[in-house]
Amino acid sequence: MAKKWLVAMVGAAATAGATAVGVALATPVLAEGLELHPPKYPWNHNGLLNALDTCSVRRGYQVYKQVCAACHSMQYLCYRNLVGVIMDEDEAKREAEDIMVEDGPDEEGNMFKRPGKLADRFPAPYPNEEAARAANGGAYPPDLSYIVQARHGNEDYIFALLTGYCDAPEGIQLREGLHYNPYFPGSAIGMAQALYSEIIEYEDGTPATTSQLAKDVTTFLRWSSEPEHDIRKQMGLKAVMVFGLLLGVSYYLKRHKWSVLKSRKIAYKR
Repeated sequence: MAKKWLVAMVGAAATAGATAVGVALATPVLAEGLELHPPKYPWNHNGLLNALDTCSVRRGYQVYKQVCAACHSMQYLCYRNLVGVIMDEDEAKREAEDIMVEDGPDEEGNMFKRPGKLADRFPAPYPNEEAARAANGGAYPPDLSYIVQARHGNEDYIFALLTGYCDAPEGIQLREGLHYNPYFPGSAIGMAQALYSEIIEYEDGTPATTSQLAKDVTTFLRWSSEPEHDIRKQMGLKAVMVFGLLLGVSYYLKRHKWSVLKSRKIAYKR
């Protein structure tokens, strides 16, 4: 009996060892050993019922407009999306009128410029991709409309990337035009550090530190990736409340309908 137990234990240990070796061999080995994964930050909108910080979204739009818009587009966002979140309708109209949009053709078949409207999309900094690459040393600045959902790590990655610039470690050589950022795949990124303390002045008086700028623009980009974020959570809460009420009603009706059947007694007579 003891011999059988010993054989079984040895077999189990061998199986576990073989499984561990198989898992280790199946795990891919990345060449970029210095690439870091972004840490988990305590965003105040991560809870099931937590909404986005509207003040942070407004400040983030200011950061995008004054810093990021010089290179990055947001072609899927219209000025009407700003109404009720970042500014009221009149402010959004004035914001849109600051740009000139090519429209037409007119009655003579010519294209013309007109002030922007609420239905117009955010202007692109470059006319096409080739011009964008030529102005940025061959690197193409991505569109930021859905950048948070398009990157692994979401807003944690964006914040870590914006605040993660540092000097390259000893032994790592970067070609001209690249900058070291351990959170970027490959650690060599064409975008230079764009956020510095007091690079802009917030309209509400909030201290414009580097981390505050990164936090606000990341929150804004989170909102642009999912403008229905707050509405979705509100609808979810309403659905839970309605389903909870219906569950109570359903339980009562079930007990009422089945009470007769469950309490009946069958008697057999000769």
